[in-house]
Amino acid sequence: MDQKIISLAAEKTADRLQEFLQSLKDNDLANLLQNQAVKGKAAGALLRAIFKGSPCSEEAGALRRLKIYICGIHLVESGDLQKEVASEIIGLLMLEAHNFPGPLLVELAKEFVGAIEEGSLTTGKSLELLPIILTALVANKENLAYGKGVLSGEECKKQLINTLCSGRWDRQYVIQLTSMFKDVPLTAEEVEFVMEKVLRMFSKLNLQEIPPLVYQLLVLSSKGSRRRALEGIITFFSELDKQHNEEQSGDELLDLVTVPSGELRHVEGTVILHIVFAIKLDSELGRELLKHLKAGQDFSNNICPFSIALLLSVTRIQRYEEQVFDLLKASVVKSFKDLQLLQGSKFLQNLVTQRSCVSTMILEVVKNSVHSWDHVTQGLVEFGFILMDSYGPKKILDGKTIETSSSLSKIPNQHACKLGANILLETFKIHEMIRQEILEQVLNRVVTRASSPISHYLDLLSSIIMYAPLVLQSCSSKVTETFDYLSFLPLQTVQGLLKAVQPLLKVSMSVRDSLILVLRKAMFASQLDARKSAVAGFLLLLKNFKVLGSLSSSQCSQSIGVSQVHVDVHSRYNSVANETFCLEIIDSLRRCLGQQADVRLMLYEGFYDVLRRNSQLANSIMQTLLSQLKQFYEPEPDVLPPLKLEACILTQGDRISLQEPLDYLLCCVQHCLVWYKSRVMPLQQEEEEEEGFYQDLEDMLESVTSRMIKSELEDFELDKSADFSQNSGVGIKNNICASLVMGICEVLIEYNFSISNFSKNKFEEVLSLFMCYKKLSDILNEKAGKGKAKTANKMDSFLSMKFVSDLLTALFRDSTQSHEESLSVLRSSNEFMRYAVSVALQKVQQLKETGHVSGPDGQNPEKIFQNLCDITRVLLWRYTSIPTSVEDLGKKEKGKSISLLCLEGLQKIFSAVQQFYQPKIHHFLRALDVTDNEGEEAEGSVSHRAAFQIRQFQRCLLNLLSSQEEDFDSKEALLLVTVLSNLSRLLEPSSPQFVQMLSWTLKICKENSWEDASFCKGLMNLLFSLHVLYKSPVTLLRDLSQDIHGHLGDIDQDIEVEKTNHFAMVNLRTAAPTVCLLVLSQAEKVLEEVDWLITKLKGQVSQEILSEEASSQATLPNHPVEKAIIMQLGTLLTFFHELVQTALPSGSCVDILLKDLCKMYTILTALVRYYLQVCQSSGGILKNMEKLVKLSGSHLTPLCYSFISYIQNKSQSLTCTGEKKGKAPAVATAMARVLRETKPIPNLIFAIEQYEKFLIHLSKKSKVNLMQHMKLSTSRDFKIKGNILDVVLREDEDDNEGTASEHEGQNKEPAKKKRKKEMKCLS
Repeated sequence: MDQKIISLAAEKTADRLQEFLQSLKDNDLANLLQNQAVKGKAAGALLRAIFKGSPCSEEAGALRRLKIYICGIHLVESGDLQKEVASEIIGLLMLEAHNFPGPLLVELAKEFVGAIEEGSLTTGKSLELLPIILTALVANKENLAYGKGVLSGEECKKQLINTLCSGRWDRQYVIQLTSMFKDVPLTAEEVEFVMEKVLRMFSKLNLQEIPPLVYQLLVLSSKGSRRRALEGIITFFSELDKQHNEEQSGDELLDLVTVPSGELRHVEGTVILHIVFAIKLDSELGRELLKHLKAGQDFSNNICPFSIALLLSVTRIQRYEEQVFDLLKASVVKSFKDLQLLQGSKFLQNLVTQRSCVSTMILEVVKNSVHSWDHVTQGLVEFGFILMDSYGPKKILDGKTIETSSSLSKIPNQHACKLGANILLETFKIHEMIRQEILEQVLNRVVTRASSPISHYLDLLSSIIMYAPLVLQSCSSKVTETFDYLSFLPLQTVQGLLKAVQPLLKVSMSVRDSLILVLRKAMFASQLDARKSAVAGFLLLLKNFKVLGSLSSSQCSQSIGVSQVHVDVHSRYNSVANETFCLEIIDSLRRCLGQQADVRLMLYEGFYDVLRRNSQLANSIMQTLLSQLKQFYEPEPDVLPPLKLEACILTQGDRISLQEPLDYLLCCVQHCLVWYKSRVMPLQQEEEEEEGFYQDLEDMLESVTSRMIKSELEDFELDKSADFSQNSGVGIKNNICASLVMGICEVLIEYNFSISNFSKNKFEEVLSLFMCYKKLSDILNEKAGKGKAKTANKMDSFLSMKFVSDLLTALFRDSTQSHEESLSVLRSSNEFMRYAVSVALQKVQQLKETGHVSGPDGQNPEKIFQNLCDITRVLLWRYTSIPTSVEDLGKKEKGKSISLLCLEGLQKIFSAVQQFYQPKIHHFLRALDVTDNEGEEAEGSVSHRAAFQIRQFQRCLLNLLSSQEEDFDSKEALLLVTVLSNLSRLLEPSSPQFVQMLSWTLKICKENSWEDASFCKGLMNLLFSLHVLYKSPVTLLRDLSQDIHGHLGDIDQDIEVEKTNHFAMVNLRTAAPTVCLLVLSQAEKVLEEVDWLITKLKGQVSQEILSEEASSQATLPNHPVEKAIIMQLGTLLTFFHELVQTALPSGSCVDILLKDLCKMYTILTALVRYYLQVCQSSGGILKNMEKLVKLSGSHLTPLCYSFISYIQNKSQSLTCTGEKKGKAPAVATAMARVLRETKPIPNLIFAIEQYEKFLIHLSKKSKVNLMQHMKLSTSRDFKIKGNILDVVLREDEDDNEGTASEHEGQNKEPAKKKRKKEMKCLS
């Protein structure tokens, strides 16, 4: 039969074929086609023949055609056919689709939709036909019956797509269906509909099916809805990540983790590649991505690890690179700023939940990138460097950058820089491929940015090398290349760099050798800095290459994270080699002793550390020092002075300079000697013959001590009559000599005390040496007092920090019976005790400024911390047990009392500990507790211990406040407040101790009325800093403003203001400017917080409008935030209401008040605009908002205008007084002042009018009359009164021309406004 049909089809006309087909039953025909197709015979030819014999012009033919078409679809779908046959049939069916009449096309489409909904598709191959059918349907111009109505082809297609997207889709056809839609002509609305359906299907698919689906979705997005597609994909993966993290951090025993981590990351990586590829082809998609992520920076689901990884991949497309990095940078800094704002305000913490920080997300991306996300790593590295470059420490004066490590004082920029370093370090650890590049970039920056601070790069380099010195051997060529630049780099950089690469020197012989070559060259360079660098480098090598038999010291070598390094060190260079190597270096260093003072000084400072770490080098080092000291020592026991000071000074023509820093040499000798005596000597009883140098040095120091005591100042030619001016050669020489003598005295004080073993004679010698020091110091101070700068105070003390702590402990806390007599010698001198405390102060100040102290162990944070604890303990005991009042009664001496010095020291130490030792605060507070019952003491929390210390200082402050007026020392009071502020930062804001501290401070402010501005300012600052962490300070501000108003009086002099005495601290003396400026700055902070909240709310509303699901419920969750904002603004309004009526003195108070009022109105306007947005998305305004508007209309705006008049009248009277005095300069300054004070007025008026303008808009939108309480400003309305004008003009003519023209030039801008005001005031 099939043959017959095919042969009939070959005829020219189709009539016989039609007749034959007519005679057959449709089912037979269908079966025939099915058999042929399954057998794989000429099914295509048969199908062609059937279609030829079933023309659409006849009804029967059309129906037969439909039947066969559907049969063909089922055949293809059944999966029983061979591939070629199926493809042929599909091809034929595609060609035939356009010949169908409209109603049959609808039938066919419905057949497809039905099959998809029922899930009866088997292979999904026939879906290729649906786009053709739908396209044909759109092209069909006739009206078609669909459902119960009649629709055009376009509308039919819309209905069909609607039905299709509303029904359920079988999982396995989602990709094919999505792919199919790209060939269907769709309107924007339909694209969105399809998009939503596909995005809803994401969660139902297996993870492996997502990437191909995303690919199809992106292809589809070229028809429209790009943003929705991206948003959907990002949200899906963001949720998936969240789930995954929860599962992983959840119960370890549950093995039900739905997706293994690796698989999820691989899928995410593939999806990111698809999106980046799509963006390359379709730039609109890239723009939409950036728009979407910029718009939603405030919302956690937009910026998530997935979207950050996506952005970093997009940076590989050049056109977007800069935009993306800017966006990421902005996000990071914004996130840190928000965090800072949140941490500093309890009010915000109660309203806003803390979101995860962008920085943690970025570090998560680094962690995830291990799953072959090569396309992300390049972006990560670039971004890390961008953050470090943009937010690294900036240059501060004198080239010093002060780095702090406390989390409170770190501003967002420092956090961002730290994040950059973390990104690079973590990336370095994970990706081997990119290590070389990171190292290269860091080293390049170290070398090329020598002039700007690069401590952050050196820290990063150090971390990288510490992480894996062995790994870096492969990149060692880059490091050796950097060494070539050593002699051109500043000393600080060289020291940092060598410290960082030190672990590498221990593993790589070649790196070490090349460094030594470079250092040897630098030793003879012409630049002084290069020679200093060489010394620094050699000293570092000496410290770190241990010689066999050296004492082990806990600080011997920087520990290195990789255990192989230690193995490597000992196998590669045995200690004998180390010894020859070290002795060779010492030889090189000996040559430095003939160079400039700076170079020698470095050497002396470094020798002690070398000796401590490498005790086997003691012989050669001590011999070197001995021979150097002999050059300047007078061996005859009767010759005074015992040292040749002349030889230390170099005179070249007019220039006089220090040649040998003898004080440093002596200091080095004494430290080395004492250490040698205590640590090495006890272990070497048998080898007596070696100790020649030791005995010599000891005898020399003994002799120098006794002869220094005998020497008078005249022996040094430094008595009172000597010339100390800095302009003459003799003066400079005398200054140098004096500082040498003072330094030598200090060194000998320390030496004699440390070997004294509490003998009375030694202590008498110590005191005599101190008297010599004191005399010189007094002369220098006296002479410098006559000049301009004080030189004596600039010198660093030679006493080591350890010694200072021992000395203070002995002076103040040593109660051992046997020491009593000898210590009384030192204790009898108040001057000496004061000197000991002031040196401690100097050391702490040095620590605060530079992060380390001078002298041995000055670079070792552990030792410094230990000494700090000891010093603090002593100072604390001394201050609390002997108050200043008691001490002052005894002797009225010039200078500060010892107790006050102790308090100053405590204040400096508390701030330094918080700056540098934040993690060790608990140990610090424990060390201060004198009660030594360790068991129970270990329990107390930081808050507990801090509260204990706080109570001691509170008692001191109360005693001071209860003293007589003339005994009140405002300096001490201020120091106590600063100490309390420092300690209160250690209290946990949620702890009862914090609340106690706050209520105590409040009580003090309410009950004490000392008229001391600086004390008041300190106490008020403390009050506010505590209050913001407990709750918002607006009520406090309102009370204070009432007090200020009461004390200063009203702008209308006829009104008597009743005095509210909330805070005794506010009185006539302190109300303005002190308290007034303080409350204004606090109000400004509150306004900033409110502004931040409003911006947040606006962002949420615009997101809801965008996502178009904004039902009326969508705005409900914001109600508590809105209420809080309105409450804050309401209370601030009453605060400004008081201040605007206060007769403030002209100057900064008025100035800042006007600016803050302007801010207040700007923020009110922002709130009104937010409600405009809410009304647009069918929300309403709160009742409280109406009250706030009413309050602003009745209590603020009218008063602002009268305040403006008050200021202008005041400024007129000012200029008048200036004119009466008749002096041109007086007039000029008065005018300048008027100009400055009236400048903010136009801004304020503009802000008020903007506020009223938007209120009118809101009234229309919300159908609530908000303007009924607003009295529109009359300030602009004025009429000209002729008689007054004549008087004014006549006065003007009487004035001389000069003043008038000066007026004219200076006051052009506000002239018009002021005249208007004048008229109003006069009317």
